[in-house]
Amino acid sequence: MSNELLSPVEMAEADRLAIATGPFDGIGLMRRAGAAVAAVVLARYPAATPVHVLCGPGNNGGDGYVVARLLAEAGVDVAMWVSGKPRAGSDAAIAAAECPVAPRPLTAFAPDFGSIVVDALYGAGLSKSLPVDATNAIDFAKSLLLPVVAIDLPSGVSGDTGAVLGEEAFRADITVTFARKKPGHLLLPGRELCGEIVLADIGIPDRVFNDLIPRTFENKPALWVGNLPVPATDAHKYKRGHAGVFSGGPSTTGAARLSALAAARAGAGAVTVLSPADAMQINAAHLTAIMLRRTDTVADLNNFIGERRPSAFVLGPGFGVGERTRDVALAILRAGRQGAASGIGGLVLDADGITSFRDEPASLFEATHEPHAPALVMTPHEGEFARLFPDIAADKNLSKLAKARAAAQRANAVVVYKGADTVIVAPNGLAAINGNGAPWLATAGSGDVLAGIIAGLLAQGMAVFAAAAAAVWIHAEAGGRFGPGLIAEDLPLAMVPVLQELVEAKQADAI
Repeated sequence: MSNELLSPVEMAEADRLAIATGPFDGIGLMRRAGAAVAAVVLARYPAATPVHVLCGPGNNGGDGYVVARLLAEAGVDVAMWVSGKPRAGSDAAIAAAECPVAPRPLTAFAPDFGSIVVDALYGAGLSKSLPVDATNAIDFAKSLLLPVVAIDLPSGVSGDTGAVLGEEAFRADITVTFARKKPGHLLLPGRELCGEIVLADIGIPDRVFNDLIPRTFENKPALWVGNLPVPATDAHKYKRGHAGVFSGGPSTTGAARLSALAAARAGAGAVTVLSPADAMQINAAHLTAIMLRRTDTVADLNNFIGERRPSAFVLGPGFGVGERTRDVALAILRAGRQGAASGIGGLVLDADGITSFRDEPASLFEATHEPHAPALVMTPHEGEFARLFPDIAADKNLSKLAKARAAAQRANAVVVYKGADTVIVAPNGLAAINGNGAPWLATAGSGDVLAGIIAGLLAQGMAVFAAAAAAVWIHAEAGGRFGPGLIAEDLPLAMVPVLQELVEAKQADAI
């Protein structure tokens, strides 16, 4: 599956396995990588001259030597600037020997207006700050606003974390990477610094990646569309699942209604807003297809579970922070331990639901680790994550992906760590990084809609990790397509064409 994400270490192992088993040796792969980059430069910048190729001492620099040679053979005016020499006998040394362009020291880098830069200095393998000659070159390119084509990753960006390793990194217009992307291509700020990402096939066979057993993926439909629920011909509303959404008091009811409508749009056959008595009239005035039930106490909740057998819940949006919220969450998890008899497949804990456990996280985590407890999905943004997992959040050595993995394992829950680079992680470490996030989603109520989509998919029996990943992608895709002017109320209806395309894609594959 081409949406696998490999760490730099895993990618190096893939290269090793490919070289060991053929059909290409190391220099063969390097020549193909360089050819892919040269083709992009020639296609995107046919009038640019000169092209400045900046080469480091390793394999990334070796790719650069190939690029310089091929561009020169194509009649392009090429200048090559090097930082360090390739190791004798290495593939990079072979590529350097084949390149007819005379190298000059990077310390003397002096580009002109109208030229472009090919960054072949360090790529994804970098683990420390860039040397001074590289940072000076970055400053020079920035000052002239030169377009940059980066090989593998912009130099200065970590392939594991997407972080800038030090003070400087190239900001590329295009990044050409090979065979599989890396987490650093999707995690911020790496995602922004990469510009457009071109994934080039250089001949590494898929069997190599299967042998690596990747655990991290780019969140795309191919990852979960096969598990997307589609109603059967004989379906009725309760066969499509029943989701319950808890409402807050009279002044905070809107969040629950957003979640409820999103759950319904996501396909849940029935959705009920569970409302305190003092908010019943307000909720009733705004609900049509969504049912309403008075729920003031845990006893009321248990009666609802026994009578209506809901399959998923949303707790937190607009509900309030405190003991009552904790009691409701733990009651759902306890009721779900009855297994099939309860019918509860999952609880989506968002917003106030997460914050309510900041002083008592152990009570939540103990409940999720109980045998047969229903699945828990938590959807924290950065602040909420820090409240529930303060030690993990404070660890500067961990990437967003690593933090989410640690939290998911501790909580025995699927963690949706929200942001422009949302990360979805299961307790077993399976992870997806979202790449289609849109800035228009940064609006009040957007997260309430996401929680509802997850619950709507869970209610229909979709596997928990798949439901969370699908909901994140659908939510982002709907927001991105709508564009400027988006408010949270728009999202449930904006989901419709996205869902139609996904269902058609699933049905087409089944034919």
